[in-house]
Amino acid sequence: MRVSVIGGSSVDDEQYELAREVGELLGEHGHDIVCGGYGGVMEAVCRGGRDAGAHTIGILAGADRSEANEFVETVVATGMGNARNALVALNGDAAIAIDGSTGTLSEIALALDRGIPVAGLQTYDVEGVATFEEPLAAVEYVDREL
Repeated sequence: MRVSVIGGSSVDDEQYELAREVGELLGEHGHDIVCGGYGGVMEAVCRGGRDAGAHTIGILAGADRSEANEFVETVVATGMGNARNALVALNGDAAIAIDGSTGTLSEIALALDRGIPVAGLQTYDVEGVATFEEPLAAVEYVDREL
């Protein structure tokens, strides 16, 4: 299954490690990872995922594939700006949100509108998002919901 991981492009060390662990766990659980393809949460989740054998897909806002982080295997350059958020959210069978700003909030809303289960770690407290403290609990929730 594919899991969209959405979150901030600028994160602190704790959030980076949280996202890296989520990626690693998703890989260990046999999931592919979809993300926005840039830095922060996106880089960390791809890094952890690749370490655990996950296939990583980055859907970029811009048109230049070389802007993807080094841990993205499949780069999709859209040239769509923030409109690409819909592609990130809707290409997962579930989503995990970590930290983030308004782009993350839009992706959460798009996933929820489609009926995609969303787990949250240190992110928005939105009705429909299952909130967790630990990466393993978020990944296990995704596993149960798929």
